[in-house]
Parts: sequence; C-alpha cells; structure tokens
Amino acid sequence: MNEQALMRRCIDIARNGLGKVSPNPMVGCVIVRNGKIVGEGFHRQFGGPHAEIFALYHAGKKAHGATLFVNLEPCAHFGKTPPCADAIVQSGISTVVIASKDPNPLVSSRGIRRLREAGITVKVGVLRKEAELLNEKFFNFMNTGLPFVAIKLAQTLDGRIADIAGLSKWITSEQARKEVHRLRSEYDAVMVGANTVCKDDPELIVRFMKRRNPIRIVVDGRMSLPMSRKIFNTNKAPTWVLTSTTAVKINDSKVQKLVTQGVRVLTVSASRLLPAESILKTLAAEGITSVLLEGGASLIASFIKHSFADALHLFIAPKILGGGLDGIRFDKPLFLHQHVKLRMTNAMSIGDDVLLEARFIQKRKIK
Repeated sequence: MNEQALMRRCIDIARNGLGKVSPNPMVGCVIVRNGKIVGEGFHRQFGGPHAEIFALYHAGKKAHGATLFVNLEPCAHFGKTPPCADAIVQSGISTVVIASKDPNPLVSSRGIRRLREAGITVKVGVLRKEAELLNEKFFNFMNTGLPFVAIKLAQTLDGRIADIAGLSKWITSEQARKEVHRLRSEYDAVMVGANTVCKDDPELIVRFMKRRNPIRIVVDGRMSLPMSRKIFNTNKAPTWVLTSTTAVKINDSKVQKLVTQGVRVLTVSASRLLPAESILKTLAAEGITSVLLEGGASLIASFIKHSFADALHLFIAPKILGGGLDGIRFDKPLFLHQHVKLRMTNAMSIGDDVLLEARFIQKRKIK
C-alpha cells in the first residue's frame, strides 16, 4: 500500500469516532512495518485515549522502526490524556506521516517539533484536504472561535416548509427524516427559534438509531414559551434556552422554574432579538463547536444574512403547494446581483426525496 492508501485508511477508521469525540477531532492511526499493517486505532470517545495510543498498543514491539500514519498532528501537551508525541518517541517509531497540522494553538507544530527533535523523520501534507474536510467543524472552531453552523431545511419543490395552515408533517419521506436524525447526532447542538417550538412542539432528539442526542437549544429572546413544551423535558436530552438579559429580569420566576427542571438558561446582551454573532459567541464560550439550525425562518435568515451559516442540508420533496410558509425569509429580499452564493457539494436521492448539500461562500469573522 502506498502513502495515500494508508492515509485514506486512517481517515476511514477515524470516522468511527463520528458523534462521539467532539469537541475533539476524529483521528485514525495506522502503523506499518515491512509493508504490513501491524497496528491500528482511532479516537473512540472524548476524554479517552487518542488514536495513536490504541495503534501503538496493538503494534506492541513491532512499532520499533516502523512508520506511523495519522490524519492529524499528534498532541505534545498534557490534556485529558498524556502527550501522544511522547508515546510515539518512546515506542521507537522511525517515521511519522501526517495529513494535517493541528489548528489548536496548544498543539500546532509542537507535536511535529517534538518528533523531529527526537530524530524521527516527519512528513506532513499527505491527503491534507481530505483530512481537513473530515474535521471541518473542528478546524472551523479553531480558526474562527465560533461554532460551525449548518442549516437543515425540508421543503416542497416550490420552496414551502409548511402549508397555508402552518402544517409541515410530513413534507418529506420517512427515509429523509431518518437522515435528519443521523445528521443531528453528528452535531454538538441542534437549535431552533421560539416560534418553531410554539408551533411544532418538537422533541429534537435522535430516533430510529442508537446515537447520542445533541444539546437542544431554543432561542427565545422574550422568554415567551410555555413551560409545557416537550423540549423542556430534560430526561431524554439536555436543553438550553438562549434569551435576553431584559427577558430574564422580567421573567425571573419562570427562569427559576426552568432551572429546577434541569434547563440551562443563558443570557445574551440584547433587549429582545438576539444577534447571530452574539448567539454563537455565547455557545462558543460553552464549548459548543457545531450547531444544526433547524428553524425557524427568521432565525435562519439572520444567520445567512450576517454570514454566520457554513453549510446547508436541503431536503426537497416532489410536492407543490402553490403557497404556504417559506423556509428562508429576508426582511428585504435581495436583488439578483446581491445573491448569497453557495457551492454545491453533494446531491443524492433519499426515498422519494432529494438531498442537496452545499457550503456558503462567505467570509467568516475571525476571533
């Protein structure tokens, strides 16, 4: 196997940590000696041993003089686990091939320097783009200081997310809804506006499969929602409410009741409408690295308008309503020359529906 094939193996096994290791990145490691794989490992869960440690354990004494492949630079600092770079040095590995440097300032280049100082040959950049795409949420968070935001929409062919009466169950097929649940499990948090909670009363948990539930976030600048909504039952998943400092002062007793139910109430400096940037900065301070934004239309429009949306997952059902609720509504519609530009990354059939995936082409604010 050549270097690219072995690095691709690292990336493939790294995906086993999807939805389990955040806020850490997904990492896979392969150790090769005399042309044969003698050890493999991946980062299994946040706080647990890193991929390199598992691979070295499996390789045992065969690691001496071998080549280690890893999709992200080995750490050289003490965090929840000891430095992987030190373990690699002690194992007798002779060569390390790395796909990408770690953007984390605690790690970046320090791991590589530690290995080279120990006399280990280090090569960086094999399948770098593929490795960075695998951990795009992590790289985004480290580079901008803000969570990666993906928007999920389910709509008809004519762009409606609900009919004229506000009914949206169900626009898309069961297969498409299962895909949405899979997507949820890949994000730290799923977020909706107060109107969506009021109209749809969603639980926003992961069903159809055994995967972790994300943190559920409700943006309610006025603390207007009744406490009877399903999302405030924290037995199945944690719930956070983002609201304004003004609303907290006015609704102190309601806040206390929510806290008693296990709901976290976080305040944003605003009178009523919470700015997208303030929302993301608040979540970043709490360690949230990725958010799946599922509604409503005004909240989604705010994130797009102010260039804080990164990705779009658009489910389109082969149905036409001829009217109803729009998925994205700007207060002032744009002229064609002002359009928000996206780059298509994927298109696939799911049941009777189509899933289009795209990335917003925009400048993100740097921390």
